Amino acid sequence: QVQLVESGGGLVQAGGSLRLSCAASGRTSSTYATGWFRQAPGKEREFVAAISWSGSSTYYADSVKDRFSASRDNAKNTVYLQMNSLKPEDTAVYYCAQGSGRLLFPVGYDYWGQGTQVTVSS
Repeated sequence: QVQLVESGGGLVQAGGSLRLSCAASGRTSSTYATGWFRQAPGKEREFVAAISWSGSSTYYADSVKDRFSASRDNAKNTVYLQMNSLKPEDTAVYYCAQGSGRLLFPVGYDYWGQGTQVTVSS
């Protein structure tokens, strides 16, 4: 089993920045990539970003490309999501997940964190 804990969410004004962290513990694996998803009230969970275990490959949703950046520190078993130029439409609960399947879809992930709220005020 892998346990994931997100942190770093909060309330920020439009144009501001936040950095989310996803700390992993348990049976982590070098086959696991880490993904970030978000879910706003009344909407489906959507893909935000993903990063390979090595960190050499990253993937982003078009809506966050050039504003968000994923990175990782495997020595700390932690993955980060740097979010810049935040917009009100970025408001959602953000989840990190680990898996080795289809990275752009929730079904590709085996383990999920509990989520952290990000609220962007206009």
